[in-house]
Amino acid sequence: MVALRTLIRRVAGADSTVLIQGESGTGKELVARLLHAWSPRALRPFAGVNCGAIPGELMESELFGHERGAFTGAQAMRKGRFELAGRGTLFLDEIAEMAPPLQVKILRVLQERTFERVGGSETLQAPARIVAATHRDLEQQIQLGRFREDLFYRLHVVPIQIPPLRDRGEDILLLAYQALRQLDASGLGHVRLGDGVVKALLAYRWPGNVRELHNLMERLVILHGGSTVTLRELPPKMLAADFQTAAVEPLTDTDDGLQDLMRLVADPSVPALPSQGVDLRAYLERIERSFIEQALAASNDVIAHAAGKLGLRRTTLVEKIRKYGLRAAVCEA
Repeated sequence: MVALRTLIRRVAGADSTVLIQGESGTGKELVARLLHAWSPRALRPFAGVNCGAIPGELMESELFGHERGAFTGAQAMRKGRFELAGRGTLFLDEIAEMAPPLQVKILRVLQERTFERVGGSETLQAPARIVAATHRDLEQQIQLGRFREDLFYRLHVVPIQIPPLRDRGEDILLLAYQALRQLDASGLGHVRLGDGVVKALLAYRWPGNVRELHNLMERLVILHGGSTVTLRELPPKMLAADFQTAAVEPLTDTDDGLQDLMRLVADPSVPALPSQGVDLRAYLERIERSFIEQALAASNDVIAHAAGKLGLRRTTLVEKIRKYGLRAAVCEA
């Protein structure tokens, strides 16, 4: 990671296109933001777009903008991400998910450094630095006919490979303790990790990488704040075979879906009741708020998508968002 940081510092000073590769959850967007923050463009805009989160028919408008009347519903001119980035940095996340027809247009922009809005004829400059990222093997995608080889070589000027968390040894513990400090500083609370838990963290394969680690630390703080976490509080998939035989008594109180909620967030261990008692309503509200925030983040603030992840009606989710004051503005699509 020290070598990676040194590489980012060196690359940040240049204007070359960068391709960041690594598994989901390894921190590709963080690297992109560091490249921008440590570059001469730091005071200019950083514009990002997830190429896999927006339907193909809308992506062209998202990237290049559109003129009024360009298509049904285009009631006003709208600037795209290339235009918003200006002379800053444009981050194309999950570039491998981009549809082939749009790949051709991106290639043209990279070659000519110009573009037109959808439905427009004015040629606009595209001086932004391009940083792309993907969790897929692009050379394999080329062989499968899913990614253009010429675009790959346009993007693959400076490659940065981020190692998965499982290959980073005791960095796992450093990141876990850092996450716990941040959660404590935010007022969520704190926990201590027992010896067995530390060993389990180091032995686990972490398919979700740093994102999965942070989510686990937040869950432990919410469910077991102020106590020492033991092996029984970890998700069963993290435990070695020797520990997975330990039985946990289920809750018997099913009022308001409490049993189902606890199983959902505890995977499926039942949190122990603190000796000093607990404010159950506030406790459940913290859990509900956390899941809503995670669903919104995973859905790029699209309420309909987030509601689907939570098994709620869209109108119900909107009411809960207002209740917790989670978003000043969200996409109603």
